[in-house]
Parts: sequence; structure tokens; C-alpha cells
Amino acid sequence: MKIITGEYSGRNIYMPEGIRPTQNVIRKAIFDIIGHDLSGLRFLELYAGSGAVGIEALSCGAAEVVFVEHDPKNVAVIEENLSRIRPVDRGLKGTVLKQDAFFAVKEFARRHETFDVVFFDPPYGLKLARKTLNTLVAHDILTAHSLVLAQFGDEERMPEVDNRLELVKNKLYGSSRLLVYERIKDDNSGDLSREL
Repeated sequence: MKIITGEYSGRNIYMPEGIRPTQNVIRKAIFDIIGHDLSGLRFLELYAGSGAVGIEALSCGAAEVVFVEHDPKNVAVIEENLSRIRPVDRGLKGTVLKQDAFFAVKEFARRHETFDVVFFDPPYGLKLARKTLNTLVAHDILTAHSLVLAQFGDEERMPEVDNRLELVKNKLYGSSRLLVYERIKDDNSGDLSREL
């Protein structure tokens, strides 16, 4: 698979066997939505798989990307992909956590860590997208005006969210749906306002 945007555009990355990678059209849509300059932002990829979306974020200049993936084989592939692009050479940071997504979110909240962009694409058919969104809403790891992007199978129904998140994009790509939420908060700290 090739990186499609930013500094590393055109470079190849490895894909673990047996995963469903985020399609190029969806990866392109994600960065058309959130922008191609992520300088200074913290990006979280849950259920990271190969880390393709987080690596695209590093390619677009995200200051730090945290990859959360529980499968050790996939973790090894993410680490190999990071070694191929060497974000540290550009002053950027890629952190790989071998953890369950729900445990990771709760740990981030316990440590008062926050993110400007959160992307999650859990395995289809297990109804994990709904539970993941509810977990993100319940734990305070989002900066003001942060973006949450959820990719999931179109058969799954997402919950209504309270006034802390606003749905700003809802798009179907084949059997995959991409929802984009923006965190709504009164203060201006960590502002990630985008023209969506």
C-alpha cells in the first residue's frame, strides 16, 4: 500500500495479513476533510492495523501520532512502517501501544492526555464502533473543537450523541460509512476549527 498524501506521498508501507485496510478513497477523504497540514496536532488511531491512517497524519505533519493496536503481529508491522519513514527525522513522534482500545482511552483520560484528531476503524460485524464512540464521549480525551472520525460497516447504527459532539459529515463508501464529529466546547483552547 502507498502513502497518498503529504511528505511521504508515494512511499510503500507494509500491510498485515488478514486485515481490512482503509481504502484509498476513504483515506483521501479523511485528509480532504481534516486538512493536509496537521502541524502541531496530536492524532490518535484506534484499532490501528497497519497504521496507514496515522502514517498519513505523520506525512501531513502531525506532531505526534499514537497508534493503539492489540494484535502483536499488527504492532510489529506498524513499528516496521514507522522505521521506514523515520518521522523522528522531521521532529515528529510515532508511539505504538499494544493495548485494547477501550483500556487505552480510559488510561489517556486517567493521565489527562488529550488529542486533536481521533480516528477509529474497528473490525466490522462486532458492533465496536458504537461502543467506541460512547467510550470517547464518556472520557475526556478530546481537545476543544477536536475531530472524531469513525469508519464502520454500514449495517451498524451509531448512537445519538449529546451536545459535546456535533455530526458534521456522514458519507457512504460502498459498504463502509465514514462519520465525522466535531467536539463542541465554549473555550478556544486547542482550536481545530475546519471548513467542513
